[in-house]
Amino acid sequence: MTWLRVLPGAEASRETDRHAIEDLQIPSLDLMERASEGLAALVTQVAPEGVVAVVCGGGNNGGDGYAAARLLRDAWREVRVLAAVPPERLRGDARVQVERLPGEPPRAFTPEGLDGAAVIVDALLGTGFAGEPRGAVGDAIAAIAASGIPVVAADVPSGVDASTGEIAGAAVTAAATATFHAAKPGLWVNPGKAHAGRVQVVDIGIPARADARGAAPGDIGLIDDEELLERLPTRAAGWTKFTSGHVLVAGGSRGLTGAVVLAGAAAMRAGAGYVSACVPGSQQSVVAAHLVEVMQLALVEEDGGHSPGGVAAVLEEAGRRGGALVLGPGLGRSDGAQAFARDLAVGAQIPLLLDADGLNAHAGRLDLLAGRRAATVLTPHAGELGRLLGVPSADVEARRLEHVRSAARASGAIVVLKGDDTLVARPDGTVAVSPGATPALATAGTGDVLSGVTGAMLARGIEPFTAACAAVRLHARAGVRAAAELGVDGVIARDVIAALPGARP
Repeated sequence: MTWLRVLPGAEASRETDRHAIEDLQIPSLDLMERASEGLAALVTQVAPEGVVAVVCGGGNNGGDGYAAARLLRDAWREVRVLAAVPPERLRGDARVQVERLPGEPPRAFTPEGLDGAAVIVDALLGTGFAGEPRGAVGDAIAAIAASGIPVVAADVPSGVDASTGEIAGAAVTAAATATFHAAKPGLWVNPGKAHAGRVQVVDIGIPARADARGAAPGDIGLIDDEELLERLPTRAAGWTKFTSGHVLVAGGSRGLTGAVVLAGAAAMRAGAGYVSACVPGSQQSVVAAHLVEVMQLALVEEDGGHSPGGVAAVLEEAGRRGGALVLGPGLGRSDGAQAFARDLAVGAQIPLLLDADGLNAHAGRLDLLAGRRAATVLTPHAGELGRLLGVPSADVEARRLEHVRSAARASGAIVVLKGDDTLVARPDGTVAVSPGATPALATAGTGDVLSGVTGAMLARGIEPFTAACAAVRLHARAGVRAAAELGVDGVIARDVIAALPGARP
């Protein structure tokens, strides 16, 4: 998967540094100098003038801060160096950087030392930190967080776990982060992402080949749109509507038919050649009025909702035409609808996407999906994932990587945890991170759009993990295009569908 750019966590970063220093014979002090040059340059971008307060901890992260302070003083900036760890405790390269510092020596950190600063450099904790900051360093982090002054973080905002994005206590919220050699997962996965600000990767002189490799099981990587989306198959001479992909959309109970309309329209705009809307019989005319290109399958119902009696007709259509099944948009939560979803998910022998009430039907029952032989993709938001796993949604948001991996492992499915940092997890622990979208997608129906796009990718026969990642990025890019035209607050789900054809590179 060359389209998945591996994000090294703390352990991988340490190994890359070791390889560079011991095997490639690059002096560690040279690496620190280049890191501090990038850090100082980013400080200048964020705050071209005014007092700079550099807050240093121990270890190499503190050394980066002392070196950046020297470079900023050499550039005639007024710099206060505030030490949360006594400088005499530092060893190795960090101690060298303290000794090289010109001008006023470091002073012990106090919150008052931040007064009047135009920008703060956070050089307290680096990529090796995990857990809750304590003592003087913890106090410094809390003071920085409370100051309201723009912050530039060295490598990772202090208090953020670089490998997971988790935050156990106080954490710095940076305007920008200068991360060294390669971005870390915690800068792209929430809640860490929300604390990182603009991420600037600084080249510190380690050759790319030193850690270059394709994604391996268990890796976390950032999706490269150009590499991924340019590889998607497109319609060619000799194709038929079924070669383009058949998508069945099952849902649309009374009062919820709009979800099926949006998912079906999105599947068509994403390239599906044939879409079948599988809805309760009494709702068929409502859906047909909005989807003239979509076929209709009227099912046995219970008072405007789905019932287990409708499963056989959907399975027959899937067996006859193949393709992929999108199950859940507008399904409803009646007992009949929930039983319909469970029976259909187990019985379908084609790739399946579960969303919305299709997911809620499997709350606490992910084991039902583990036995499926065809591909399964789940697209929950944090609340839905919490219900699937039986944990509060706040716990999901606090440990997004942990929980998305847990759900993928338990279900044997590809799990798409939606959000600004949408995560796509495989059962083997590999996770792809979407590099962001737009707040314009925070409106009703956009989840149904993603379901339809994913169904279209699966119906084309694209490998399931690749299909899910491609759908996430097409959906995000369409949202960005719609927002550029209409403004963030003016976008509705149909605008995202209209923007899908132009979302490919």
